[in-house]
Amino acid sequence: MEIWINPACSKCRSALSLLDAEGADYTVRRYLEDVPTEDEIRDVLDRLGLESWDITRTQEADAGELGLKDWPRDADARDRWVTALAGHPRLIQRPIITARDGTAVVGRSEEAVRDALTREG
Repeated sequence: MEIWINPACSKCRSALSLLDAEGADYTVRRYLEDVPTEDEIRDVLDRLGLESWDITRTQEADAGELGLKDWPRDADARDRWVTALAGHPRLIQRPIITARDGTAVVGRSEEAVRDALTREG
């Protein structure tokens, strides 16, 4: 299991605390420093079953500067969104937890983190 975090994020710290309390085996990826590639973002989106705009933090300053609120949200625009996420990792929703069963969750709640733990097998 891998968890993408921003150490300054309280939701990320809560997820880590829960993983530790449950004795989970995981690796931490500080995605602002170790920025995911476009292919890694596409892989995570497939694992989440979501679209790129679904994991975009649209309230971030970068989103405003890019004018994301006006971008189309359709299949033709998917790569444009992925490119924006790779170029501006602060826009990526956090934490994202990838499980060994090939799925992933956005671990913003205790329930979501526990769901990821059940997927570890």
